[in-house]
Amino acid sequence: MVADSNSKSDLSFGRIFASSAFSACFAEVCTIPLDTAKVRLQLQKQAVAGDVSSLPKYKGMLGTVGTIAREEGLSALWKGIVPGLHRQCLYGGLRIGLYEPVKTFYTGKDHVGDVPLSKKIVAAFTTGAVAITIANPTDLVKVRLQTEGKLPPGVPRRYSGSLNAYSSIVRQEGVGALWTGLGPNIARNGIINAAELASYDQVKQTILKIPGFTDNVVTHLFAGLGAGFFAVCIGSPVDVVKSRMMGDSSYKSTLDCFVKTLKNDGPLAFYKGFLPNFGRLGSWNVIMFLTLEQTKKFVKSLE
Repeated sequence: MVADSNSKSDLSFGRIFASSAFSACFAEVCTIPLDTAKVRLQLQKQAVAGDVSSLPKYKGMLGTVGTIAREEGLSALWKGIVPGLHRQCLYGGLRIGLYEPVKTFYTGKDHVGDVPLSKKIVAAFTTGAVAITIANPTDLVKVRLQTEGKLPPGVPRRYSGSLNAYSSIVRQEGVGALWTGLGPNIARNGIINAAELASYDQVKQTILKIPGFTDNVVTHLFAGLGAGFFAVCIGSPVDVVKSRMMGDSSYKSTLDCFVKTLKNDGPLAFYKGFLPNFGRLGSWNVIMFLTLEQTKKFVKSLE
């Protein structure tokens, strides 16, 4: 639970985990079309001079959403929703549920007053890294399903669904393959989680000190937008590397993917899909934190 920085959680870990998982899943359902567009843009390679066939297929967030819907149907925008929900139940529940206990561990249980921003960042990075280490297989399957576009007639899809994807990856590539891209994923999710939770915590704390502001929906809205913006600005490069490694098995390592992306597509490639990424993460954070705050109030009312 992300509370104001002076207070300790008054809900059990189990209830915080459940509230966080529910809120993260709800936000995932609402925003996964933007996430699908973001992944397609990130995986799109740079056009080769003189080669008409290499011209980019997807252009911009809305253009990518429109192209996918037109060529593959509206349901294609929700590709990967099942493993996406698997991911949010594990990752969303753990990263948020563990935040307050880990923050208390770093500050000490007898700490009084505002928690330093540095401690919030370290706590959020820790919970993000731990959570994604457990949830990496769900992230891998989600990306694999999202990257598969419209196929020529007669060409079968690589996976028939999320469960088939899990079993096929284990059978064809080994159990360890489920943790493909774990390095950049830990970096990406640790960094983004630090940006999201620490900035939400800090922005909310700052807003509540302004006369006239209270712990209500408006405060949660501004804090959620701030969390999404900082997360995208800081995490976009590692997000691109993570998506490319999970969507293309030809990369040998995180460094290999980074170097090849920089060499072949230029430094701006690390911010490919920035607008859809912000549209997705910004809206995702607003929806998730608004839902989380209301869910916490509801859970408390049941006690």
